[in-house]
Amino acid sequence: MFQTKSHSAPIYINTAPVVSSVTDDDTLDELLDELDGHTDLDKAAQQVSISVDERRYGKAVTIVSGFDVPQSTVESLASDLKSSLATGGTVDGDSIELQGDHRDRLPELLADHGYTVR
Repeated sequence: MFQTKSHSAPIYINTAPVVSSVTDDDTLDELLDELDGHTDLDKAAQQVSISVDERRYGKAVTIVSGFDVPQSTVESLASDLKSSLATGGTVDGDSIELQGDHRDRLPELLADHGYTVR
């Protein structure tokens, strides 16, 4: 009968500091600002449209459509617009619906957020 011994191999852990080959001296904030700038270019290239629809009982609803950005960006913009206009509203797919007729103020607010209105 053979008897075997359990041998475990030694485990070596490298404790040397990791040295990066990247020598860029940008801070994290500068890198985030640079990444954020790319979304501004995407926004400026987009043309959103503003229309007013009439719902039940003659109530006006302003619809901003034509967004080609992530859903979270549309929801954030909708929240900002609702606060600026002191109105209610919702996000429906790739469009924002705001209660009331806001055609006069929306182009300026959207331009402040970097969008072009057609």
